[in-house]
Amino acid sequence: METRFIMGKVFPKGYAAVGNLYKVATESSIEMTLQELMYIRASQINKCAFCIDGHTKKARAYGETEQRIYALSAWEDSNLFTEKEKAALALTESITLINKEQLPDSVYREVEKHFSQEEIAELIMAAIMINTFNRVAIATRLIP
Repeated sequence: METRFIMGKVFPKGYAAVGNLYKVATESSIEMTLQELMYIRASQINKCAFCIDGHTKKARAYGETEQRIYALSAWEDSNLFTEKEKAALALTESITLINKEQLPDSVYREVEKHFSQEEIAELIMAAIMINTFNRVAIATRLIP
């Protein structure tokens, strides 16, 4: 498989807009290890090899363990993740798979137990951002 083109070179203005969303997401109050777990999980669901590669490396750099990264695809059945992290991961999955059942009230209620409204807004934007990057990487066939 070959990369089709580099979005930043072909459409720099559009790619910069997505980059600004990434900047805003990473400057939020949500801890970076949790953000990276969210990014990896969405990328797993979307089958984005480029983003899985990049975000697992970033997660390790922020101190995330190999064991938790490996267990991420089974986070619901793992005792390696806190209830707060599980709530954020459920939100990420619901947003990633929004066409299936929207964002269920049960998922949102669980998120509300652990995060303020501002933090929930930051989590939603982080999930939207990684899904956007996944789609760019997959459509252009970026190679890790």
